[in-house]
Amino acid sequence: MTTTNQPETIRHEDTTAAAGASRRAWITLLIAGLVEIGYAVSVGGSKGFTDLGWSISAAVFFFLTVFALSLALKNIDVGIGYAVWTGIGASGAAVVSAFLLDQALTPVRVFWLAVIIGGVVWLKLASSPKYASDQA
Repeated sequence: MTTTNQPETIRHEDTTAAAGASRRAWITLLIAGLVEIGYAVSVGGSKGFTDLGWSISAAVFFFLTVFALSLALKNIDVGIGYAVWTGIGASGAAVVSAFLLDQALTPVRVFWLAVIIGGVVWLKLASSPKYASDQA
């Protein structure tokens, strides 16, 4: 058996399929983050799971957000995916709960939420194939 040291040929279809899977994974992660907002707000509204309607809502959102996150993590590194998911959830929950649950949203909190959102955006950009190939 002989082996050659020739580099493997990467077909265009393979890279296109991988890019499509990555794009779908990031969209799924975004959806998981948005559903996480619903979960966090529902838990806050449940008052320690004493309000039945909010408690049922929290259970449904919990199942959906974990399911969507698990799908996204098939194609996204766990550390990056989890950071993005929690960043979207934390920032979104703070904003939504200010309106639904009358919780304070001060300028200082808005600033730090913007920092979190900026970090999420940079994580996404740093995870893109173009950025990764530029760094190699």
